[in-house]
Amino acid sequence: MGENHLAQQSSPGAQHLSTTSPSRHRGGAGLGSRCDVVGGTRRDGLSPGFLAPPLPLALPCCCCADAGCYPRTPTMEETVEDPPTSAVLLDHCHFSQVIFNSVEKFYVPGGDVTCYYTLTQHFIPRRKDWIGIFRVGWKTTREYYTFMWVTLPVDLNSDSAKQQEVQFKAYYLPKDDEYYQFCYVDQDGVVRGASIPFQFRPENEEDILVVTTQGEVEEIEQHNKELCKENQELKDSCVSLQKQNSDMQAELQKKEEDLETLKSTNKKLEQQVKAQKDCWETELLQLKEQNQKMATENEKLGVRVEQLQAQLSTEEKEIEKLVQGNQDKTEQLEHLKKEKSQLLLTLTQQKEHQKKLEQTVEEMKQEETTAKKKQQELTDENSGLSKTLSENKIMCSTLQREKERLEKENDLLKRENSRLLSYMGLDFDSLPYQAPTSDQGGAGQNPALVYGNPYSGIQESSAPSLRTKKRCPTCKSDLADDIFGPTLEQQHMEALCLNCPICDKTFPAREKQIFEDHVFCHTL
Repeated sequence: MGENHLAQQSSPGAQHLSTTSPSRHRGGAGLGSRCDVVGGTRRDGLSPGFLAPPLPLALPCCCCADAGCYPRTPTMEETVEDPPTSAVLLDHCHFSQVIFNSVEKFYVPGGDVTCYYTLTQHFIPRRKDWIGIFRVGWKTTREYYTFMWVTLPVDLNSDSAKQQEVQFKAYYLPKDDEYYQFCYVDQDGVVRGASIPFQFRPENEEDILVVTTQGEVEEIEQHNKELCKENQELKDSCVSLQKQNSDMQAELQKKEEDLETLKSTNKKLEQQVKAQKDCWETELLQLKEQNQKMATENEKLGVRVEQLQAQLSTEEKEIEKLVQGNQDKTEQLEHLKKEKSQLLLTLTQQKEHQKKLEQTVEEMKQEETTAKKKQQELTDENSGLSKTLSENKIMCSTLQREKERLEKENDLLKRENSRLLSYMGLDFDSLPYQAPTSDQGGAGQNPALVYGNPYSGIQESSAPSLRTKKRCPTCKSDLADDIFGPTLEQQHMEALCLNCPICDKTFPAREKQIFEDHVFCHTL
């Protein structure tokens, strides 16, 4: 409190300055310097010991208040910004949303104070939130002593975002021994958390217990001996310096005498300079008159130069226009030459492309002629095969009808033979099989009797000559050896199959469309 009183007496005319936004001064809570007045009465009539709200009227200068300097007018960039406050009573505040940690019972003056606090789960900080130091007994958030803006965490969901801190610089902290506390105020001016009370006072010597060991005592004694030795050396050095000082005093006396001599010489020189100066002034007047005449002539020449410059500028503009027109025509000529070269190149490319197209067309015509020939050959071959197939079909139907007729006759002969054998009392199954020959009379006289003459006796009777049968794998019809020889069988198979004339691949007759598509693929 004594320091505050002395500060008021040293600069009674100084205005009380509030803290400024820490966003502009990260190292402290305000714009105050050595000229700041700490303590005193607020302009709004609040209790002493607090800094008034920010006043943009004046800012302290960079020197000390004891030298008699006064505040200066702030620039636009240094305009202070008030924290958001309100007149909300304590009953409407929520002190449990922000918790202050590691708050000491007292802080030593002259050192920075770090405030640690924790954000609860349901509280979300905002950009204009701030932490202020309030004296115990405050009623509204306008009664702050100093403040710092809070730093918004990057990720609110992380554990590190919940643990925050701000630092108050020692210069802006209270200097008395009253009790204060930290309060977290949101941008609406509502208190969201408050700390336990603390003081700003030095440590009491009665609270300090010094424990010294024997080794430390010996070390201190040794240090004292070294200090004594150093003190003696300093005394000897002081005597030497005093002797040097006396020598320098004598030299200074001599220098003063020389200075007096120089002063008298300087006075004589000044008189000479004055006389010379008068002479120079006379010459200067003459030179001024000559200069005046030269100036008049210079003005006339200047007017003539301006006229010539105007004429020169006009001619330069005309020359620039001509040069510009020449450049434009040159550029147009170059552009036309480039277009001509591009057109010639394009024409050459088109001619080459046209030659390639003509060659391609010629090759395609030749291929088309070859394909037409092949197609004609295939058409002729297909017509021949179709004709052969039709003939084979007719022959097959004829042979099929002949086969049915012979089978009917064979069945009739079998029944007649069985009737005759039963008439003679013989069993058909017990008769030995004997192939018919051309020497037997009955078979030679009547070739229609397959089993021989039944009236020639048992010794002359023979077994029927059964025809061996084959089945066509394509149409599933029976092929008799005596009717279908190797040649007819081959013709029958060729009539039922389609062979590719190019790759000799065989297709069934019922897959004619597939066969035609296959042949067409060879022409592509």
